[in-house]
Amino acid sequence: MDHLRAELDNVKNGILHSVKEILEGNGIPVDNKDHVLEMINSQFKKIYEDDVQMPDWAQKTIGATIDASRTSKSYEPRNTEGSWFTLSFLSSANPPDTILQPDVSPGSCWAFPGSQGQVVIKLPEKIQPTAVTIQHISKAISPSGEVTSAPKDFAVYGLDEETETEILLGKFMYDLEKEVIQTFQLQIEIPVSFIYIKFCLLSNWGHSDYTCIYRVRVHGKMVNKS
Repeated sequence: MDHLRAELDNVKNGILHSVKEILEGNGIPVDNKDHVLEMINSQFKKIYEDDVQMPDWAQKTIGATIDASRTSKSYEPRNTEGSWFTLSFLSSANPPDTILQPDVSPGSCWAFPGSQGQVVIKLPEKIQPTAVTIQHISKAISPSGEVTSAPKDFAVYGLDEETETEILLGKFMYDLEKEVIQTFQLQIEIPVSFIYIKFCLLSNWGHSDYTCIYRVRVHGKMVNKS
């Protein structure tokens, strides 16, 4: 990651230097030049961090895992030559924990059959959840030009470890007309802590064969250990 960040810094600095030379060569006023450079710099900043700005407890790198026994089976690509790749730009089935990682390039998603399914995430620590974030790709970068496999309606539950009771934390809709990264505040009146969070996908945006999830995040406060 440090190596990648260093490479991005080099690319950024090179672009900024080139743009600066072009602006100066065309006699662009200093005020306008600084404004353009500031805009470019801000876009590179978004590469490093998005606008969510909350801790994500559903990251594989910090210990979050998938409870496979309570998670839907993955969608298996058809064996017919070219059928899956041509229509979906995915060449193999990714595991469910794909959704716990930051890579959201086209095809880096977890797919399950049909429009209804679920995934249960075990967090690295018991937390009081306050919000969740769902991310998909946009039509603009989708090789197929469509994103009908994106989740639409979904519900979030906290699972009690001892009784396995499910507590509804909210029902929401991922809106394709909005930003690709969408955060939803959980509808909890009394703070409750969980280590297992369940995402129940109720529908997608029209794909009849499968639903794809690129990334989910769980936000909240860690419970103080006694």
